[in-house]
Amino acid sequence: MTTVMNRLALARDISGLAAMPGIETSVHGIAAVCDPLGALYLPDAGLLVVSDLHLEKGAAFARRGMMLPPYDTLATLTVLAAVISRYDPKLVISLGDNFHDRIGSKHLPENFRTLIVNMARGREWIWINGNHDPDGIVDLPGTSADEMHYAGLTFRHEPKNGLQSGEIAGHLHPSATVRRREKSVRRPCFATDGARLLMPAFGVMSGGLDLGHQAMKGLFDKASLVAHLLGKDRIYSVRYGNLWG
Repeated sequence: MTTVMNRLALARDISGLAAMPGIETSVHGIAAVCDPLGALYLPDAGLLVVSDLHLEKGAAFARRGMMLPPYDTLATLTVLAAVISRYDPKLVISLGDNFHDRIGSKHLPENFRTLIVNMARGREWIWINGNHDPDGIVDLPGTSADEMHYAGLTFRHEPKNGLQSGEIAGHLHPSATVRRREKSVRRPCFATDGARLLMPAFGVMSGGLDLGHQAMKGLFDKASLVAHLLGKDRIYSVRYGNLWG
């Protein structure tokens, strides 16, 4: 819940973080920037990566009789527009669970559809299919794919088991916890050992799974694993062995 509240607060007051620099890293020898808004930018390819937008999550819950505040799609698109404005990428890849269910893009309100059309104008856009939205998108710019090989990297929704070089994936919503002055602070994070990178969930109503969770087992060389945590004022880079919990 704390992670969700932090992401919602980010969408309400985005001006500060939108001006802050990211953290440089590399994946499989390819230069990348972890942005404090939760996107990854590959400058040599002009490529922006986001993951797990979970658009229309509130609407999906409402269809099942569970009422949530209906502001998540606008908030997520507000953050996405800010990061696209920062980098003006040639290509955007969204790594699956773009919508929270199979019919989310079909029923997307027209004002939100227009926002996406405007963001996509003048650039390529690839929607990777996720487990929440395996059938792709409806009436939105761009192309759907199960995975993509580009710029020497493989982009997919779910990470493959075992150590993988050159993979950028989402799905697991990585987060990490640090201890500061007798208080623990948990934040979404980019997780990378230099060979592969897992993306934080970009959607403002998406929670996180701790790097110590069983689902993360075997995915990284832990001696090289670094968590780039999305802080309130900047990104904090912490080696796995220094994390708490």
